[in-house]
Amino acid sequence: MHKFNPKIHHRRSIRLKGYDYSQPGAYFITICVQDRLHLFGEIHDGNMILNDAGKMIEKWYFELENKFPDKKCREMVVMPNHFHCIIENMAGHAEGQGAHVGAPRRGRPDTDERGRPDTDERGRDRPHDHPDTPYGPENKKFNATVGDAMDWFKTMTTNEYIRGVKNVGWERFNRKLWHRNYWEHIIRDDRAYFNISNYILNNPKNWKKDCFI
Repeated sequence: MHKFNPKIHHRRSIRLKGYDYSQPGAYFITICVQDRLHLFGEIHDGNMILNDAGKMIEKWYFELENKFPDKKCREMVVMPNHFHCIIENMAGHAEGQGAHVGAPRRGRPDTDERGRPDTDERGRDRPHDHPDTPYGPENKKFNATVGDAMDWFKTMTTNEYIRGVKNVGWERFNRKLWHRNYWEHIIRDDRAYFNISNYILNNPKNWKKDCFI
């Protein structure tokens, strides 16, 4: 069995022209912290020990299924300075919803999902989707691309991290929590899924070899 090679697969992805990133399929995603700061916890004896910020990242990952009901959150790991996951687009999109083709614009982690600033004109936090708020029909989204889902994830995690900095003293970051782009690999068969899944789950054990340290 060939092991997943991060030096090959973790290069910056060039989106496939004309590829429908809302169609059924599985995608391996990696997002890195800006400047590769270690913000989400530490590795001890091959295990990832999440701090409160890391637990927040994990929470918002699984909230993707509530915001995007046709997405399935598969294997994931929060690392000190990056995040790996497998997102699956499920078959059976809602009727009446048009699919989005291609990748959305990137680089707006300081805005909400509607493109509005995180704070209003008086500097007050704007309300956003929150796990304690039920997801009604008006704020669920079907047929979104993987890029749409990742933009939402980056926005939600950035907004809550900013609140953590302001309220409980989480470590500050430089302008943006996440790198502007992300790495993505289309998983085309079961063997690839198995290899990538094992790579994700064993990431903490292989921390010393990780190219993101």
